[in-house]
Amino acid sequence: MTTLTLTNARIIDPETGRDEPGHILIDGGQISGIGPAISPQGDILDVKGAIAAPGLIDMRVLTGEPGAENRESIASAAQAAAIGGVTSIVIMPDTNPVIDDMSLVEYIQNRGRETDISVLVAGALTKKLDGKTLTEIGMMSERGAVMFSNGATPIADSLIMRRILSYSARFNALVSNRCKDPALTNGACAHESDFSSRLGLNGSPSTAERIMVERDIALAELTGGRLLIDMISSEDAVNAIRNAKRRDIEIASSVSINHLCLNEIDIGDYRTFAKLDPPLREETDRLALLDAVNDGTIDVVVSAHDPRPAGEKRLPFAEASPGAVGLELLLAAGLSQVADDKLDLMAFLKTVTINPATLLDLPSGRLQEGAPADIVIFDPSKPWVCNSDTLSSKSNNTPFDTRRMTGKVMATLSAGKLVHNSFSE
Repeated sequence: MTTLTLTNARIIDPETGRDEPGHILIDGGQISGIGPAISPQGDILDVKGAIAAPGLIDMRVLTGEPGAENRESIASAAQAAAIGGVTSIVIMPDTNPVIDDMSLVEYIQNRGRETDISVLVAGALTKKLDGKTLTEIGMMSERGAVMFSNGATPIADSLIMRRILSYSARFNALVSNRCKDPALTNGACAHESDFSSRLGLNGSPSTAERIMVERDIALAELTGGRLLIDMISSEDAVNAIRNAKRRDIEIASSVSINHLCLNEIDIGDYRTFAKLDPPLREETDRLALLDAVNDGTIDVVVSAHDPRPAGEKRLPFAEASPGAVGLELLLAAGLSQVADDKLDLMAFLKTVTINPATLLDLPSGRLQEGAPADIVIFDPSKPWVCNSDTLSSKSNNTPFDTRRMTGKVMATLSAGKLVHNSFSE
């Protein structure tokens, strides 16, 4: 493998807090030297003062493969990830068939090896995501599943969730559960508020999120299981998680980049591209989520990449499918909040690099000698306009369409291989 040196970079390593100019020497797919004193060797890529940070790790990616490759294949998701500076993705089990046994875990892994990035697998918590029949978490973990989830469907039965957390604790497996009470969210398509009432849309109250968050925290405390509270969207959930962390309960939480950047007003005149699950909430919720990323209450930011073909979005708002693509926009959308002084750059980068790497026990997510050369190079101040028609995903459903962005990925390296390069554009 060719030796490569990235020169004239602003090196940021969120794990150590390093933020300094220097060079990065790459050899054999790993970082073999880093810092201002490194002598360039081999091929040279002058990044001209751009930031070099660990490649992003996206812990929540839906594809259509297997079963609905027209929405997104693993190959097209990997391509979109590389363009967005994402070098590792975790595929959710919401596929057809569901990823609920060892053979499906191995299938996704094999398809992932054909791509230029690292494709990881989240196994299903229950068979066919039925919320009742536990899967072989231990066996799937041995085959390489890095976490376990019931996808978009929460585990509603508290006894089943207790059993899952108790069983998974034997293998130190990470359990992810959506935080919504099904009885309070059934049929909802927006946040319950005066705004949704004026639009005539059935709303989901933030209380439905808080109820499930507090239940799962109590069960994690009871069982000792490792819990990831998946995609919170409300100030109520933030407060519950912050209180639990003060009591040293072993939990983590994630939020989608959409909920850090948008609020319910972005639905506008029934814009179905802004129909998401969980729904976009009030501005006070968005600001609380941003504060929670900055102070470390929220551990992970995800793209919540959920490709939907036009036929599922060009419907009345209540009938349209929720979801948005996000692999190409995760970093840029976060950097736009940094440019607006809403997000701290180092805090944000932690949530998409070292924090998910730690939760998933990965060697990536850091810029240090001996670490995999998974690196994103980006210009934090470069302005551009999002055009959904130019996105590389098979589907182009994004609420960021026509939105002005600040910050752009210039190059992406995965295991030392240059998988995206826009310096010449």
